Amino acid sequence: MIIVKVTMLIKIQQFLASLTQVDSEQEPVHSLETACAVLLFEVMKADGLLAEEEQQHMATVLMSEFELSPIEVDDIIEQANYLSEHATDFFQFTSTLNAHYSMEQRVKMVKLLWQLAYVDGELSSIEEHIIRKIADLLHLRQSEYIQTKLSVVKSLSK
Repeated sequence: MIIVKVTMLIKIQQFLASLTQVDSEQEPVHSLETACAVLLFEVMKADGLLAEEEQQHMATVLMSEFELSPIEVDDIIEQANYLSEHATDFFQFTSTLNAHYSMEQRVKMVKLLWQLAYVDGELSSIEEHIIRKIADLLHLRQSEYIQTKLSVVKSLSK
C-alpha cells in the first residue's frame, strides 16, 4: 500500500514537472531590442498605413536607444514585422520589458510609442488604444500614461 502511494506521488511530481517544462519551452524569449521593435511596429501599423516617416522614425529610435547599426536595425525590423504578424498578444513582448526595464525605462518606452504615433501628424483611436493596452501591460499608472502623452503633445506644439 505504501509503495503504491509513493509511486503515485512520484508520477504526479513527474507530470507536474513536465507541465512546467512544456510551458517554459513554449514561451519565446525575445531580446529587448526585438521586444521594443515589435511594440513600436504594432503602433506603426495600427492605423493601416506604414508611412515612410514612421518607418524612418522607428529605425532612428532603435539606432539611438540600442546603439545599433543600420544593418542591425533592418534585421530587427524584419524580425519585428514577422513577430508582429504572428503574435497573438503583446504579453510576450511586454513581459521582456517588465523583466529587464525599470519603471522609468518603461515610461520612456510608452513615450516613444506616443512619439511614433504622432510622427504622421495624426493620432488614430486605434493607435491610442494599442498604446493604452501596452502601457497597462507595462504596469504604468493612469497618471504616468497621461503624462507621457501630454509631454509628447507639448513637445510637438513648440
